[in-house]
Amino acid sequence: MFTGIVAGMGTVVGAADAGGKRVLTISLPDGLEYPPVGDSIAVNGVCLTAVASAPGEVTVEAVFETLDRSNLGSLVEGDRVDLERPLRADGRFDGHFVQGHVDGVGSLRRVTPEGDSIRMWIDAPSGLLRYLVEKGSITIDGVSLTVSGVDAAGFEVVLIPHTLEVTVLGERRPGDRVNLEVDVLAKYVERLLGER
Repeated sequence: MFTGIVAGMGTVVGAADAGGKRVLTISLPDGLEYPPVGDSIAVNGVCLTAVASAPGEVTVEAVFETLDRSNLGSLVEGDRVDLERPLRADGRFDGHFVQGHVDGVGSLRRVTPEGDSIRMWIDAPSGLLRYLVEKGSITIDGVSLTVSGVDAAGFEVVLIPHTLEVTVLGERRPGDRVNLEVDVLAKYVERLLGER
């Protein structure tokens, strides 16, 4: 379980395909404790398992299911990624419930500056649009955000300067692919109502 409050940005220092999976080695930002082998870490919002770890870096593997549903397959050396360690049972809960189970990939449609902030429109897969509501929660590349608008093809969020500075969203440009995880509570409600 994660919260969508990014702990820092890492840099991909190794990216290779091996046996139907993608192996990524990521340098960690100062202050982010490296996860022991077997522990989870969210990379651009995708929950992955540390398969190798040392001070300052972690190695993870992404299998076909993960690559099919996320933007991790396109990562190359030098790319920056959002990182978050799992929520501790005694930790402060900010953001919203984030599983790290990405639902699909969206495409950045438009970025509009608004003072020091920006408005960002993202086209989403049609199967995810039913879970998006204005003032509801969405996770984009691991960042917990509030939906500020919805149209027939996607949704809008507004990013404050701090978010632009400390996450990869500040580096995204129109046409970029972003990982999306909709609010799991909306999916449970749909399932429960569908069984009535």
